[in-house]
Amino acid sequence: MKKYILSIDQGTTSSRAILFNKKGELVASASKELNLIYPKEGYVEQDAVEIWSSVVDVINNVLIKANAQWTEVDSVGITNQRETTVVWDKKSGKPIYNAIVWQSRQSLGICESLSKKETIIHNKTGLLINPYFSASKIRFILDHVKGSQEKAEKGELLFGTIDTWLVWKLTEGKVHATDTTNASRTMLFNIFDLKWDKDLLEIFNIPSKMLPKVMSSKADYGKLEYFGKDIHILGVAGDQQASLFGHTCFKPGECKNTYGTGCFMLMNTGDKPILSNNGLLTTIAWTLDGKTTYALEGSVFIGGAAIQWLRDGIKVIKEAPECDLLASQVKDNGGVYFVPAFVGLGTPYWDDEVRGTLFGITRGTTRNHIVLATLQAIAFQSKDVFDVMSDESQIDITSLQVDGGATNSNILMQFQSDILHIDIQKPVCLETTALGVCYLAGLKSGFFKNIDHVKECHNFQKTFSPKMPMVEAYKMSEAWKKAVESARKFKL
Repeated sequence: MKKYILSIDQGTTSSRAILFNKKGELVASASKELNLIYPKEGYVEQDAVEIWSSVVDVINNVLIKANAQWTEVDSVGITNQRETTVVWDKKSGKPIYNAIVWQSRQSLGICESLSKKETIIHNKTGLLINPYFSASKIRFILDHVKGSQEKAEKGELLFGTIDTWLVWKLTEGKVHATDTTNASRTMLFNIFDLKWDKDLLEIFNIPSKMLPKVMSSKADYGKLEYFGKDIHILGVAGDQQASLFGHTCFKPGECKNTYGTGCFMLMNTGDKPILSNNGLLTTIAWTLDGKTTYALEGSVFIGGAAIQWLRDGIKVIKEAPECDLLASQVKDNGGVYFVPAFVGLGTPYWDDEVRGTLFGITRGTTRNHIVLATLQAIAFQSKDVFDVMSDESQIDITSLQVDGGATNSNILMQFQSDILHIDIQKPVCLETTALGVCYLAGLKSGFFKNIDHVKECHNFQKTFSPKMPMVEAYKMSEAWKKAVESARKFKL
């Protein structure tokens, strides 16, 4: 009897495997932390082989934890950190360079050299020229590994975002494919024509032979050949789109925000893409049964990573849960504002040169104020995205669904509600990213009957409603804007 969907959630700082039942309930999970590599300032890389081995480990571990048999697994869904780029040798299966992580700015020079192509790239992809996306990362690898351009042109090298890398490894090289959501983040995929774009490939001088086949978000991506099992990968989606689906934001105007390493806000815009003029990205939300749904997206580069910095960088906390305890010991932020621009600022600024800055420090400033200011900075950055999204979509957003590790902070969630002046809804299952590809795989296999069945699985554990007077929230938001403006002016 098929009892479970196995979701693989491959993230920036960890790999996880989760088993869900037919009610969309989490039965068991296993995780493994990953190393990040920083060869130079602004460079962020990972070992793609370590990523792969970690996925194998967590798959085995979650089955052991649940005391589950492979025969009880219906199918597999994969969700992943999106723009992170791997190039590997087709014959040996070995990466020719470290995976370049989405956060990395090492291909900034390539992007700057193509600034005159900004309009054509935006009009085809809905994206902005930025090292965030995969195209310039591929170009960087081909430029820095001797002989790789020639090998790529001969079809001897393969490119993939992490989903593609895992599918290729799990199927033992039988399937080289991605889905439309991940393809739409490469800056090489035409989101209107739904295909790799010849003009974009020429701009970046990337051979088409490297590229994976693009498939629907729910489709048959092959069997788990590595494990010797006749169990198929039936759902694939980039992490933020998977989260939107996991939140069951199936109607235009429905919106979610994920508070992970970064923060990512997505709004379903229906079957027509809306091109932004103010720093939002237009992306594919998912493709199901031949129909593509689009979304607007805003990206905050440093969300939960700011809390990690408090722990690992300046060591003012030992564990993340301490944040609420410390922040609750002061009545306000003491005039301290923190702009955590460690790797620049995302939406709506897209400023790669600005760096992290603390404002308003006095002799009376304590670590409690800094911790509170850090939590508030995550909310302020998300508000910047929310405001632009609301304006450009012309949709009155009345609530926001949330997930991610930082939602464990009640202080952060309450403050987010206060400054947005809307309800913040926290679902029962916070693993909405993994849940999203669980739903996709299950809809493909029949494990879930239909969309209505999926909707029935979605419930909320808590709703945060605004308590702060709007005047006070406005004053704080204006102070935040001044802090960002000052940080952007101060560049060494």
